Amino acid sequence: MVITKLFARYSKRQLHTIVSRDVVKPSSPSPSHRKTYNLSLLDQLSVNLYIPVVTFFPGSATGHRSFESKTIELKNSLSQTLSKYYPFAGRTSRIGQTFVDCNDHGVDFIEAKYDSTLSDFLQHFDHKHLDQLCPDDLIRYRPNRSVKENDENNMINSPIMSVQINHFACGAIAVAVSLTHKVGDASSVFNFFNDWATMTRSKNKDASEMINPHFITNFQPRNIKVPKILPYIEEDNDCVTRSFVFPNSKKNDLKAMAIKMATKFGQPPITNPTFADCLTWLIHKCAVAAATKTNSGTFEPTGLGTMINMRSNFMEPLPDTTIGNVLQMIEFPTSHESEITTPNTIIGEIQKRETEFRRIRNIESMIGMIEESYSEASMMERFDKLKAYYMYSFLNRFPAYAIDFGWGTPVKNVTLFMDSPNEDGIEAVVRLDRREMEIFQNDPMLLAFCSFLSE
Repeated sequence: MVITKLFARYSKRQLHTIVSRDVVKPSSPSPSHRKTYNLSLLDQLSVNLYIPVVTFFPGSATGHRSFESKTIELKNSLSQTLSKYYPFAGRTSRIGQTFVDCNDHGVDFIEAKYDSTLSDFLQHFDHKHLDQLCPDDLIRYRPNRSVKENDENNMINSPIMSVQINHFACGAIAVAVSLTHKVGDASSVFNFFNDWATMTRSKNKDASEMINPHFITNFQPRNIKVPKILPYIEEDNDCVTRSFVFPNSKKNDLKAMAIKMATKFGQPPITNPTFADCLTWLIHKCAVAAATKTNSGTFEPTGLGTMINMRSNFMEPLPDTTIGNVLQMIEFPTSHESEITTPNTIIGEIQKRETEFRRIRNIESMIGMIEESYSEASMMERFDKLKAYYMYSFLNRFPAYAIDFGWGTPVKNVTLFMDSPNEDGIEAVVRLDRREMEIFQNDPMLLAFCSFLSE
């Protein structure tokens, strides 16, 4: 996904009715030795936003049981799953916010009903309607709130995680989970989602033996000063979100074009670029070109950022089931237009950083490196010099379409860079200024490799 600004979205049209609100607590209390869960430095540095994932299941798959029976089943399995994911049912500590108080206060559980069918909803799919599918609009950090509303007390009172079950008129269900980024990353969300589905599908308490999230419990709290509002978080008064599908049939063509363009101006060649590398460069190139056109043709410096899941990249790899923010940021400025026109700088820098990351021994070593180099002042200074910041998140490597509550696999998931529903490519969710989007979506180079899917 491309983000020029982390954003809040508010739907103007009410499509659903909230049927009930409840709190689901773990089926068994957190043991005495698990009453606190220390946040790592990476957790503390994560921006105050929620990571939403919505999965859609057709009515034919969910059977002919009533909405009420399905909801009871989901609540019971959620309660059992939370006994394994004990920090998710807690609250951020009031003391320093360096750990989670595992007090078993539970997660918010909201049930909603839609008068439309799932096919109608997806046929007229609009990203701005996703707010209503997620618990209390927990899509993103809300930058247009006052500082007081986004202060630490607000974080303390908010749940670590919330769930919303959406029932459609045809019997279909959309299950939404929102997890605060302060406790986990996208991998953590998908691990939880799949384990909850496993518990629901098994209908057997013994299935808890199949759930084994890996929490790293030996982190020492760090007293650091983190900006409450990062510089690239701004109000999005006139932004739009649209989806584009990049089919696998275009993968080799895109790679070939990137390799060819890299040598066009006598620059060093790039070797073995991944589909993700090439997509990052292509979308960044087209997005910045659109911004330049709306700025009377004047290029201005921008920043590029993308996150790398480090679980399998350490010299001492962590299990895929590891919960938390196990990420490393690749970010760098693009100060000259030539750095974007050809793929050498962007793809070359990403490949260079990924190679460096694979030399990191373990997560403790990575946190130590970040701690040595981090300062709030330097972080703010880096962003202050940039006109815009583009963030790219790839979730296509996670088993989103393997989530199975016993109703079959989802017909659609909504997140960021995701596999397309038929797994024949990548669906990119792109958010830009409205004027920039009009230029971006008509860029001939972009359209040579993708199709416009929806607003």
